[in-house]
Amino acid sequence: MCLFTFIFPQASNFFIMKRKIFAAVATLFSFAAYAQDSTKALDEVVITANKFPNKAALTAKVVTIISKEQIEKSGSKDLSQLLNEQGGLFINGANSNSGKEKNIYIRGGKTDYTLIMIDGVPVYDPAGIGGNFDIRLLTIDNIERIEILKGSQSTLYGSDALAGVINIITKKASTKKLNITGSAFTASNNTIHTNVALSGSNKKTDYQINASYFETEGINETVDTATTKHLTDNDGYIQQNLSASLGYKLNKNFRIQPYVRFSKFDQSFDYDGFVDELDATSTNSNLQFGIKNEIKIRKLALNFLYNCNKNDRSYVDDSVLSQNGYSKYYKDTYNGIEHFAEGTLVYPIKKYLTLTSGVDFRSSKSDYSYHEVPISYYDYDLSRDSIKQNQFGIYTSILVKNNSGLTFEVGGRFNKHSMYGNSAVFNLNPSFLINNQYKLFANVSSGYKTPTLYQLYSNKGNKSLKPQNAINIEGGLQYYSTDNKINGRVTLYKRNTTDVITYDDNFKYINQDKQVNNGVEIESNIIFDKSNSLKISYSYTDGKVTTLENGKDTTYFNLIRQPKTVFGITLNSKLANQLFCSLNINHTGIRKDYSFNPLPPYDKSIIDLKSYTLCNIYAEYSLSNNKIKFFADCHNIFNTKFTEMLGYNTMGFNASIGAKLNIL
Repeated sequence: MCLFTFIFPQASNFFIMKRKIFAAVATLFSFAAYAQDSTKALDEVVITANKFPNKAALTAKVVTIISKEQIEKSGSKDLSQLLNEQGGLFINGANSNSGKEKNIYIRGGKTDYTLIMIDGVPVYDPAGIGGNFDIRLLTIDNIERIEILKGSQSTLYGSDALAGVINIITKKASTKKLNITGSAFTASNNTIHTNVALSGSNKKTDYQINASYFETEGINETVDTATTKHLTDNDGYIQQNLSASLGYKLNKNFRIQPYVRFSKFDQSFDYDGFVDELDATSTNSNLQFGIKNEIKIRKLALNFLYNCNKNDRSYVDDSVLSQNGYSKYYKDTYNGIEHFAEGTLVYPIKKYLTLTSGVDFRSSKSDYSYHEVPISYYDYDLSRDSIKQNQFGIYTSILVKNNSGLTFEVGGRFNKHSMYGNSAVFNLNPSFLINNQYKLFANVSSGYKTPTLYQLYSNKGNKSLKPQNAINIEGGLQYYSTDNKINGRVTLYKRNTTDVITYDDNFKYINQDKQVNNGVEIESNIIFDKSNSLKISYSYTDGKVTTLENGKDTTYFNLIRQPKTVFGITLNSKLANQLFCSLNINHTGIRKDYSFNPLPPYDKSIIDLKSYTLCNIYAEYSLSNNKIKFFADCHNIFNTKFTEMLGYNTMGFNASIGAKLNIL
């Protein structure tokens, strides 16, 4: 209770307001403590927390794992829908039209406070306004595992990891010489999806090729209030993904792996809420290529990597059939390229002492172009010859553990940026495992986010911007059964962010706001026996921003389009030897959103969006020793009407049927 009071000064009020919800969740959590689980969570290995394989019980950091088995049973879900089922994480747009942007919020942080990584490599959008990578570009087909690391993680991972890190771990090559897998499904709204993958390996070489295609007619993205409703259209979406990698072992201690990934989507979209654009289209493509090198010298592990990340986005509206009210024509393009290189050393100095140290370098360039008719103030062309930045980081972390159950990690990073100069961050992560059953953990860490190229150089830019900085405090208790078969976790957290980038009265970027977020997360995984399992999660998030208005500090609630409360439950059952079924129920609480006045003075107000509960059912039937699987996936089975973003539609009941094949 002392820790809770320290993190939450108004803890008593919080419990009074939420006592009924907490009572229900506590009951479920207590029930979990006596269930049986075969996942061996105590010994489960995670990579993202420490940058080397480590047992989950030996890290104080809060890690959520989406396993290979969960992904294989995800049916027709996309990545945003899969992530949206995890506690403490909310994705606005996950249940909207396929092409609608998917905004990630971890613990009340802004959408650009979550760092996306692919196989441990940070990826950004150098041409993006916030710099955050667009997860619509990632297909679930080539993902083997996902590790979600919550809290500020800038010591090991640098910029953007203020609220957390999502590490997408791609599939490994098959141990066979040749393995061919494929999947296909058809769904509501004239949707089709296909995927094929080839992989194999021998003593020295392994390879993998994965290709997928997705197309949907979609739904009308906006809630149309125009008088020309007879002209409304559905906003379609087409996505293509291709990836390949080749691994080669020069000897038992040296391995290299070049890789390439390409993804692209084309879509029709609606420019603004309540306005159905009939001519607006966009194209978004991403090309990544690089090489990873792994070297082992006795106990010492050295990893070197290089990644090139190229993003190209364009938006066009010729407005022949409809107008957005702002212009008759516009074309908006964003092109960016980023080079990232890193060298990491992991050395177990003693059995109880491990050193992780490394250096990394980022170099970013971008082009921006915006033109509209009639010509306006916003027209501009900016070239990558002048729009560029680079940063260099050096970091060290030491993990200490002993036989009594104590684990302690301490680390720091120094970062040098070409625009604003130097900055430093740290982390302190103690935990204590009692009788291999109870893990007490606490984290104190700092994080930062560098200004993006757009925020520095665009027509709204400010070259004097400083990085946004955060202090993250969290603590909690994790329970493991005596036979290491179940686990449940309660986490309390608070994050203070300063120098938050916002607009001034002239719509120029400035550092001004202070943001505070706090909350609680409860997660439990239960498997009653080999055939039945249960997953429960509950999260409560609160937040406020303090900003300077008319010379005075003004504080207000800041969780726009984010719920305070989210509750999820997933029940898995193997009804027969070949038949698997899953029921998922997810409740999203009330959210706030902006309502804009379309007439002068174009002011805005804040309104409530109603809470909603969605129910999904998945069924899978296996044949030929799981080489052939047929599945049916039904989302929003009660056709619930709800809003994720004011002025935009969401998916009603929709269903898919498909098959997965493992040919060789």
